Amino acid sequence: MRIESELKIGFKDVLIRPKRSTLKSRSEVSLDRDYVFRHSGLEWSGVPIIAANMDSVGTFSMAQVLTDFRMMVAIHKHYTVEQWQAYSSQVEADAMNFTTVSTGISNADFERMKLILKAVPSLQFICIDVANGYTEYFVEFVKKVREDYPDKTIIAGNVVTGEMVEELILAGADIVKVGIGPGSVCTTRVKTGVGYPQLSAIIECADAAHGLKGHVISDGGCTCSGDIAKAFGAGADFVMLGGMLAGHDEGEGEKIEENGQQFMEFYGMSSAAAMKKHNGGVADYRASEGKVVRVPYRGDVSVTVKDILGGVRSTCTYLGAGKLKELSKRTTFIQVREQENRIFS
Repeated sequence: MRIESELKIGFKDVLIRPKRSTLKSRSEVSLDRDYVFRHSGLEWSGVPIIAANMDSVGTFSMAQVLTDFRMMVAIHKHYTVEQWQAYSSQVEADAMNFTTVSTGISNADFERMKLILKAVPSLQFICIDVANGYTEYFVEFVKKVREDYPDKTIIAGNVVTGEMVEELILAGADIVKVGIGPGSVCTTRVKTGVGYPQLSAIIECADAAHGLKGHVISDGGCTCSGDIAKAFGAGADFVMLGGMLAGHDEGEGEKIEENGQQFMEFYGMSSAAAMKKHNGGVADYRASEGKVVRVPYRGDVSVTVKDILGGVRSTCTYLGAGKLKELSKRTTFIQVREQENRIFS
């Protein structure tokens, strides 16, 4: 046993210090990023915000809207091959540059992923998604996918430390997903005692990845556009959102009416609800590590997306960053004990 005494921090622990700016308007800010990925060699351009591969967020309906904003969607892993074929036949080929197929690491997951990639060869991204990215089996699975798909861009996670980011990149991952426990419907930190404050995780993992010409996704913990801006300021190449995109029509969920108000269900993919829906229940050897909540129904996701992008553009104007790429270079975090005046919250 050992104790690390250095304080690790999350989004709530900091604000961003403003700087002089020559920008006259938020409209002058470009949120597009251009990336070339280490292993696949894919040249990608777009707004680097990703809808999480949760079945109430990472849907085909969500992808149809977010693609118009040049944002990405990690499609959840519970669509059939036939549903993938139907979706791909309805959209332009360019949409596949903003769409990710997701897979677990079981043999069944791998075979399903291969069938989808055969049916939709224009897919460019593979997201290998597990809660615990620290197992040898996971690293070997990443190597296997890289060997079979040398030209695809591989996302792998989740981890929170630099040495594991480096191992996954060297194993074949182009992009590493960072975050253990920060999500709004994740209970991993409560059930296991394991986790890492998200801002420190981003800073340390981005540093490790960029040294190897890899990239990172900040996955989880964002509650507002200010948190997204902090993630980019800390060095994240992409930011993945779950709860912030929940409750919309595009989540393909059912509306629930209660006391005259409408809600939609949102749950973690390691929750008992998700495991019952997709796997027949929680296996005897494991515990649920997610919760189920009802979020207010929010209508069309495009309204929320415009608000999010407007907030990040505003951050850039406060820092004099004409492009999102400049944000991390101009970010100075100040540690605080208070984020906002909550008297009317």
